[in-house]
Amino acid sequence: MNIVYMGTPEIAAVILKALHEAGHHILAAVTQQDKPKGRGNQVQFPAVKEVALSLNIPVYQPKKVREPEFIEVLKELNPEAIVVTAFGQILPKTVLELPKYGCINVHASLLPKYRGAAPIQWSIIEGEEKTGITIMHMDPGIDTGDMISKVEVPIAPKETFGSLHDKLAEAAGPILLQSLADLEAGTAARIKQEDEKSTYAKILDKSLGHIDFNQPAVKIERLIRGLNPWPSAYTTLEGKMLKIWEADALKESEVLSEIPLSEAVPGEIVDIRKDALLIQTAEGILAVKELQLEGKKRMTAESFLRGYEVKTKTLLQ
Repeated sequence: MNIVYMGTPEIAAVILKALHEAGHHILAAVTQQDKPKGRGNQVQFPAVKEVALSLNIPVYQPKKVREPEFIEVLKELNPEAIVVTAFGQILPKTVLELPKYGCINVHASLLPKYRGAAPIQWSIIEGEEKTGITIMHMDPGIDTGDMISKVEVPIAPKETFGSLHDKLAEAAGPILLQSLADLEAGTAARIKQEDEKSTYAKILDKSLGHIDFNQPAVKIERLIRGLNPWPSAYTTLEGKMLKIWEADALKESEVLSEIPLSEAVPGEIVDIRKDALLIQTAEGILAVKELQLEGKKRMTAESFLRGYEVKTKTLLQ
């Protein structure tokens, strides 16, 4: 099939590779514009651009896909289908109606749950036991189109955004390829979404990662996993940012501490073990196992405690 592919982050790049390896003719890859990143403000290509260039696929980076000039480019390319994965822009009606087989979206959730920009992270943060990939016909709404097919992916107890992202990227290729074959054969399903069951996965920003110890430990632990590796969960220790990469949620009955837990306040370090910092929360104890102090490398709590003196009753904020 002659396809124009639209996508931006790593999951989209993995799926682009799967399309190419399956023998589809990728007419062009459309992605967001390059952005400066890091301390040196070095310009970084989107992951889809990196893969497309390595495969000799033409790359387009319009500021807005609705620009008349770019719509003319799409008309000249004349794709049979446009496949979209985490592109980051809403497609106008003129683009949706352009291809013979329409515009097909690869969405990383079991729709109608977690429509929107960050479905992988929110499925972990909200404590879901499973998620998946949905292939759908696109319409003018945000992830509201008729579904073609789904595949479920279980969420492991210690799943992070990074590990679940990789599982979903791997699961997406086969179901997308089957859906495209069904489109060509005229057998692709059109399953209406139950809008009343929809939820929205709002876009993430760094402020979401600021840990509120007035929340239960189990919720904080899920937040840490859902934001690992980006944008990361953090607090402050003696005025310095402290990123928390891994933690366990413990019941207070599981903890023998130097401080009576009934007297501790949320955010207070109540005990220091060889391999963990124990922090009081609104409900339960957060045992921090891996962390990163501002200006330092990511390390286990055991390594951190060998080089940094931390005292009980210290308050994290």
